[in-house]
Amino acid sequence: MNLDKEIKELAAGMEQALVDRRRDLHRHPESGWTEFRTASLVISRLQELGFAVEFGRDVMVENERMGVPGEEVLSACQERALSEGANSELVKKMAGGCTGVVATLDTGRPGKTVALRFDMDCNDVTEAADDKHRPNREGFASLHKGCMHACGHDGHTSVGLGVAEVLAKLQDKLVGKIKLIFQPAEEGVRGARAMAAKGVTDDVDFLIGSHFMMPKIGFLAYDVQNFLATSKLNVDFKGVAAHAGGAPEQGKNALLAAAAAALNLHAITRHSGGSSRINVGVLRAGTGRNVVPAQGHMEIETRGATTEINDFIRERAEQVIKGAAMMYDTEVNITPMGSAPGGNNSPELAEKIRQAAQRLELFDNLTDTYDMCGSEDFMYFMERMQKQGKQAAYIIIGASLAAINHNDRFDFDEHAMVLAVSLLSAAVADLLEG
Repeated sequence: MNLDKEIKELAAGMEQALVDRRRDLHRHPESGWTEFRTASLVISRLQELGFAVEFGRDVMVENERMGVPGEEVLSACQERALSEGANSELVKKMAGGCTGVVATLDTGRPGKTVALRFDMDCNDVTEAADDKHRPNREGFASLHKGCMHACGHDGHTSVGLGVAEVLAKLQDKLVGKIKLIFQPAEEGVRGARAMAAKGVTDDVDFLIGSHFMMPKIGFLAYDVQNFLATSKLNVDFKGVAAHAGGAPEQGKNALLAAAAAALNLHAITRHSGGSSRINVGVLRAGTGRNVVPAQGHMEIETRGATTEINDFIRERAEQVIKGAAMMYDTEVNITPMGSAPGGNNSPELAEKIRQAAQRLELFDNLTDTYDMCGSEDFMYFMERMQKQGKQAAYIIIGASLAAINHNDRFDFDEHAMVLAVSLLSAAVADLLEG
């Protein structure tokens, strides 16, 4: 059954509601594992639409989470969410930062199970505060210093709820089951692993992820390729402080250990099998000019064209770090903070998305391949599904960005949300019938 006309009309009719929701979420950004208000609003709206909703520890393996903030931060963010209108009973069940949500709509008729994934978290960015920046000029800039939706996840979440509304209204004409996955902590690739490990996609036949990006509105890349596998690591060296003039021999210099590691990490041999990356993004050490530094902290990442290449770089990095610690007789602790496997779209599913997009006639620039050259923890879902012989795909939707992702002036053309709701709803309707 072709529902394109009805879907396009429903999506167009909710444009102002999409804008209002996106702007509300933009004003109240929440970083990874602290999306208490966002998840609360998502849960409430999905329940209103008739979805069966699971959330919190029911949809994730708690100890598979990475980069979870400390209890003090989580508690403060929880209280802030309550002060900004979050449902207290829902927030209570998400205590500790278990903020994932999975909603299911069962039509009661035989068919496929199709899932869509939407990310909810913000970036650790302080938003631009001058009137050249539209969110500030029009009164929907972030209320939370150091937190900003600078990657469009406010739009993604709004699109997810828009799709939910469209499909709920059309459910009498649909078959199969629809699952909507609202994922926390995509930034830093920290959140998907815990939900994938819980098996939230194990009953799914087709899965689609999407992202607003720089190309102009009307652009669609339906076959995204070459996601880089990645590992995010925090490294802490522990030495012994001593008087730098009076007794330097009694010290154990954590700064030198960290510096030696930083230099040699960038000297790791690259892999002939494909692209590989390593970066030391943060290096902090020492307390004073006359003190042998007892602490050194590094934040690093590795990437590879495949999971195997990334594993090679990460394993060599750990060897370098441990070797530097031994050189300076310091202790070292390496903490995983995030990760994602590499991967590529399932070509058959990418083609089905293309067909839906072409039929809708809403996109004037369809691109068959798009080289990601970046990382996304959606790949945990994709990898798990593809190993099970099922199909997953990730698409890029042009949104005429005002600035690049993660910039303090990030913004996007909000009409892109209407296009996204239309395309994803149409693709789901197609795929439910196989």
